[in-house]
Amino acid sequence: MPIIEIHLMTGRTVEQKRDVAGAMALAVQQSLGVKLESIRILITEHGAEEFSVAGVTAGERNEQAAQDAARKG
Repeated sequence: MPIIEIHLMTGRTVEQKRDVAGAMALAVQQSLGVKLESIRILITEHGAEEFSVAGVTAGERNEQAAQDAARKG
């Protein structure tokens, strides 16, 4: 039974999450030759302060981008 984990930043619509789950399930079915019914997909959402790259949270990056945009006018 394949189990797939997807980690996303919050903000995706229900439709987007359903679309990606369906597309991934089909891809796994085709590539592994398993039944769709055996595929499990877990979607976990993370807020801007719960996701970081190189020790900088997405919230910090968003704040910096907003400050840079304000300076540019």
